[in-house]
Amino acid sequence: MEVNKLICVIEDNTPIRKLFCTLLKKSGYETVDFDDGKSALAYLSASSPKAIIMDILLPDINGTDLIKLVHDISINKDTPVVAVTGFAATQDREKFIELGFRGYLAKPVNTASFVLDLEKLIN
Repeated sequence: MEVNKLICVIEDNTPIRKLFCTLLKKSGYETVDFDDGKSALAYLSASSPKAIIMDILLPDINGTDLIKLVHDISINKDTPVVAVTGFAATQDREKFIELGFRGYLAKPVNTASFVLDLEKLIN
């Protein structure tokens, strides 16, 4: 697996997670996906993807706490993390940036521009 094309998707909603992975794979990316934060953290403790897409409302660890844990892992301290969430107010965007997210994409995502929008945030 080519590491620089690997995107980690952390999303507890299975249809949404599968959609993100499908869109990314159609654009030439490899994906690894998780439906909870603890499983993702276990993986990320030994692997560093190009970027991480993270839902904010996860069943075990809130995304705003999870990003701190991810960035505490030395190999992922600079990995861009993008929030993909239903929280889309102006103050939410500012809060996510302050917490260390590279940016955010609001749900529902525009499937036609999802990958391009993501690339603008991580590159």
